[in-house]
Amino acid sequence: MDAVAIRFCGDSGDGMQLTGGQFTTTSALFGNDFATFPDFPAEIRAPRGTTFGVSGFQVQFADHHIHTPGDAVNALVAMNPAAFKMNISDVEPGGVVIVNEDEFTKVNLKKAGYAPDENPLDDETLSTRFQFRPIPISRLTRESLADSEMGAKDVDRCRNMYALGLVYWLFDRPLDTTINYLENYFGSRKNKPEVAAINVAALKAGYYFGETAEIFPVQYRVNPAPLETGTYRKISGTESTTLGFAVAAEKSGIDILYAGYPITPASELLHGLSTMKHLGIRTFQAEDEIAAACAAIGASFAGNLGVTGTSGPGLALKGEALGLATMLELPIVVVDVQRAGPATGMPTKTEQADLLQAMYGRSGETPCVIVAPSSPSDCFEMIIEAVRLAFRCMCPVIFLSDGSIANGAEPWRLPDLESIDPIPVIHPTEPAPGDDRFNPYRRDPESLSRPWAIPGTPGLEHRVGGLEKQDVTGNVSYDGDNHQHMVETRDEKVRRAQDVIAPLEVDDPGGSDVLVLGWGSTRGSIIGAVSRLREEGRSVAMAHVRHLNPFPANLEEILASYSTIIVPENNTGQLRFLLQGNFLKPVIGINEMKGRSFQVNELRDRIRECIDGATA
Repeated sequence: MDAVAIRFCGDSGDGMQLTGGQFTTTSALFGNDFATFPDFPAEIRAPRGTTFGVSGFQVQFADHHIHTPGDAVNALVAMNPAAFKMNISDVEPGGVVIVNEDEFTKVNLKKAGYAPDENPLDDETLSTRFQFRPIPISRLTRESLADSEMGAKDVDRCRNMYALGLVYWLFDRPLDTTINYLENYFGSRKNKPEVAAINVAALKAGYYFGETAEIFPVQYRVNPAPLETGTYRKISGTESTTLGFAVAAEKSGIDILYAGYPITPASELLHGLSTMKHLGIRTFQAEDEIAAACAAIGASFAGNLGVTGTSGPGLALKGEALGLATMLELPIVVVDVQRAGPATGMPTKTEQADLLQAMYGRSGETPCVIVAPSSPSDCFEMIIEAVRLAFRCMCPVIFLSDGSIANGAEPWRLPDLESIDPIPVIHPTEPAPGDDRFNPYRRDPESLSRPWAIPGTPGLEHRVGGLEKQDVTGNVSYDGDNHQHMVETRDEKVRRAQDVIAPLEVDDPGGSDVLVLGWGSTRGSIIGAVSRLREEGRSVAMAHVRHLNPFPANLEEILASYSTIIVPENNTGQLRFLLQGNFLKPVIGINEMKGRSFQVNELRDRIRECIDGATA
């Protein structure tokens, strides 16, 4: 096959994230291109066996370049009735469905919401609609580990490895990578070689069951993808962001303080950065979101780069502090891993609904730079860009990631670190020529940024604060004309970042009148949908915006070149609102808020409908 999408699903304690992650790593080392979609339950310790506690992991792996974790599921592994109930509708006709039939007891069926005496495995149409394989995974796991002398609870925890071994056989994957992981993680790091041994035994038992039981007529094989020559690793958006910060610290020569408060799905960033003290990054877990933002401001005031991270509700709490950072004109980077809202919303699901909050969600006129990565690996480049712009503009930069980008993974070709340009940072050591004292708001004529003076530098004593400042001197000022001048100057300073932002590139091989424009995590779905429309013979251009404030300087010219502009977003139309307000150009929105990005085929159909409607 040229591509396969597999979904592992079960209870949140069944190890589905580990199972899917190991299959992904094995496929990566095999040489496939891949994209993943981990799906976590929102409830903490949801009742076992209920639909609220279902955890899933989907991976698509292919022999060619892909951009999404797949639409329809080609193979489903369901470890209990709740997982089966929540996921069976996504399996394509003829797809493989493997269920752990031992878990379909009356008690578990009731927990999953099935009616009394109802068992979905009794549905005879399952065998005609799918390659349906009910397998007693729990019993077979126990039998394969009967001689291990381990307790029943430890043995049952190996069911996911048994299922993984079976799927490894079905898709012709080697066992070595997972065996090495189990022996290293449990044997060396956890000092539990007996746990490693039973997991390895279960993995092999599942593999050999697939080989000998003959329950599948064939094996499936997906050949390696012809990726560009280089050294690759599997990387998630969070991992990519942490490495980007490490490079930014090195390239700027400025240490970083990351101050954060735990919030899903941004908490992993705090975990990742906490291991990088040796690379000039320190972390601080604050008591709340406001304290985290203020700690970042303190770090930047003292000469480090202050960074804070959060998700949508936390960004709202940080709003007042970001207003202070704007008035102080200090470099701050804010990572917002967007999730479905409002309020607590669906904290483990993804959305793109914080764009307008990033633009306007603070008191007064508070312009910030806004950038957005388009994929997990793109976080590396864009977080370096965010740091670069924070130092140039001396203002907060908001980095709009989201749950699907942060938790998803893809192959990443390791960059040549020497080819990454240094990040210029200038700290003045004396007052500007002609000044008898240091003026903290005397601006660079090109960027309009104020000097970043480090407290304690002789001759650079100065005062900053939240009250409006007099131009140049930094004295407190209540003069109306000065206030208007400072507001306009802070706005113009952000706009001038266009001078160093790369122009927007458009993929338009056929000279189309239709442009599909996206931002953030919709990129993969847009590429897939536009590619399929082109296969139908339709001429469609596409572009993806990574700088949202300011926009690339050539965006207005690009929009003027197309009669029909379509913007797919996982919100109610926030980029569409900004485009129409800034450029007075009609924009057609395709909007969806279902906790995931667009399905490629659905998006293709909706783009086609928009094109046909615009030309009717």
